[in-house]
Amino acid sequence: QVQLVESGGGLVQAGGSLRLSCTASGRTFGSYAMGWFRQAPGKERESVAAIAWSGRSTYYADSVKGRFTISRANDKNTIYLRMNSLKPEDTAVYYCAAELTRGTVVLTRANDYDYWGQGTQVTVSS
Repeated sequence: QVQLVESGGGLVQAGGSLRLSCTASGRTFGSYAMGWFRQAPGKERESVAAIAWSGRSTYYADSVKGRFTISRANDKNTIYLRMNSLKPEDTAVYYCAAELTRGTVVLTRANDYDYWGQGTQVTVSS
């Protein structure tokens, strides 16, 4: 069993920055894929960014390319999402997710993931 805990959300003005963190605890022995998703009210949960175990392979949604950066510190069982140039449309609950058996692959679909954090709210004001 793996537990994921996000932190770093909050209220920020358009153009500002936030850094989200997600720390995994529990059964985290091997290589695992992780990613960030977000869900706004009335919207589908969408993949924001994803990263393979090595950190060398990443994915970004078109809407965040050039603004967001995903990274991981495997020794800390932590991934990060640095969000720059935030826009009101970035407002959502952000979730991190983990899949324990496919660490060499960048996973971009919600159904690919087995473990989820509780989410952290990001609100961008105009």
